[in-house]
Formats: sequence, C-alpha cells, structure tokens
Amino acid sequence: MPELASRAHMQNIVPVVDTAIKEAGISLSDLSAIAFTQSPGLIGSLLVGAQFAKSLSLALQIPLIAVHHMQAHVLANLVEEPKPSFPFLCLTVSGGHTQIVQCLSPFDMKIIGETIDDAAGEAFDKSASLLGLPYPGGPLVDKYALDGNPGRFSFPEPQIPGLNFSFSGLKTSILYFLQNAGKSHIHKEIYLATEEEQQQFIKDNLADLCASIQDRIISILLNKLKKASIQTGITEICIAGGVSANSGLRSALVDMGKKYKWNTFIPPFQYCTDNAGMIAITGYYKYLNKDFVPLSEGASAKATW
Repeated sequence: MPELASRAHMQNIVPVVDTAIKEAGISLSDLSAIAFTQSPGLIGSLLVGAQFAKSLSLALQIPLIAVHHMQAHVLANLVEEPKPSFPFLCLTVSGGHTQIVQCLSPFDMKIIGETIDDAAGEAFDKSASLLGLPYPGGPLVDKYALDGNPGRFSFPEPQIPGLNFSFSGLKTSILYFLQNAGKSHIHKEIYLATEEEQQQFIKDNLADLCASIQDRIISILLNKLKKASIQTGITEICIAGGVSANSGLRSALVDMGKKYKWNTFIPPFQYCTDNAGMIAITGYYKYLNKDFVPLSEGASAKATW
C-alpha cells in the first residue's frame, strides 16, 4: 500500500538515520556525501528519502549522490571480500526485476538479458499464494522446499530465445496443475478438482510442490546465466537481489560454478534484500568519480548506471 509505505517512511526516517549515526560512532560532521535511492521504487517512499537526503546535503554543504536501485544490487557484491574481478556477470533477481548484467566497471554495466513479463520473485510469491501461503511467500517456498523432492512434479521451462526470461507461462501451468489437483487429463478431458480436493492435494504434497516449483524457477534462471557465460566468455559470476537469499538458488549456483569452473560470488544475506549497504557502496564509487547531482534537482535527478 504505497500511501501507508510513504507515511511510514516519514515517521521512521529521522530515528533510523539518528540510530545509524550513533551505532557507527560518528557525527554528521564526519560525513563526506549523502547518497540516496533515486529509482526505481514506490514514488512516495522515494520522495521522502530524496527530500530528506537533499535537506541533509544542503544543511551540511556536502555533495548529493543519486543511486539507481538496480545498480546498487549489483555492486552489493563489492561490499565485502571476496569480491569479483571485472568483468563479471551478475544475475539480479528480485520481486520486480530479473536481469543478467554484464559489468565491465562500477560505471559500465549493460543489461544483456531480462524478463519479458514477470520477475522471478513475483513468480515465487504468486506460486506461494496459489499454495495458500501468506505474503511474502518466496521465503516460505524456500523453507518448505528443504523437506521436499524437487523431482516429484514437473513444470515446463519456457523456450524463450536469447538471454531473456519469461515466468508468466510457468505461473499459468502451476495454476492449472493445482486446479486439477495434480491430474492433468482424464479420458482426454481436462479434470477440474473441487476446491476441497485442491486444498487436500496441496496439504498432502506441500513440501514436494514447493521443491518442484523452486527447482524449475532456479533452472530457468541458471540455464540463461550459463548461456550468458558461454556467449560472453565471462566466468566471474555473481547473484544479487532479494531472491539471491534463496537457499536453493545459492546452492545451485555453487554447484554450477564447480561444474563449469566459474568463480562464483554470493552476497551475505544482509546485502541481498533492499538495504542501505548497497546504496552506500554505490555512493562510495560515485563519490570517487565525482558523480554528484545539483542540490537544485534533488528528487528529480536521474540516477544513471
């Protein structure tokens, strides 16, 4: 609910910043610049952050740095050691984005593959909703999948040319599968189970359903990533974004990295979901590059990446 989100931002931004300053053991006078998330995101929440950052920058007379949210997810891989060397590929997966980014430097990035419809994170959450799990359902699918058999149920992998992704067809196939309570056809006619049959089927097979759904989403992601590595010749491979916290994806990437002799990098959990650390590391590189925005622009500044 965007309106409630922006109001919550207004209520919390001062105490959150105050707490961060105190825990860091510094004062506002120690700051060299102010970095803020410019886009993408909920406009009301972004405006609150941008205007606060602009005010603080103006009061302290220090530079203002606009950060693109997706660039920050990629550069989260550079916060702590071990770090990838340029060039590297980054599979960035979240509730709103699914991209393969070719990174030549902190400021030279190119999206070489992206979803043509829904994001992987949205596919996780929508599938969880179909299974009756609460929002956000992605982490719950991951949790139940740990006790399930990923080979129990089979879901189709979209045949999309190139490096782009598609998850809408997968979601539809999962919907029909559950509506049929796992029985696709009977006497060449589509079988529609009753609501009670559907719920009982889900209850009896929840762990296997979660494992099978998660396994297919992960295979879609990593098969494209493998294709991107072959096409570019790049073997420094990273993941980023909220979905990179998924234990199945993290484990599968490590396994694929060993198989194809990749150097794989996975951010700590605290840098996977949206966080200030990834904005800070991007702001750091932009500060070194003197990539500032005029105080007169503030929230209207366009963050490039």
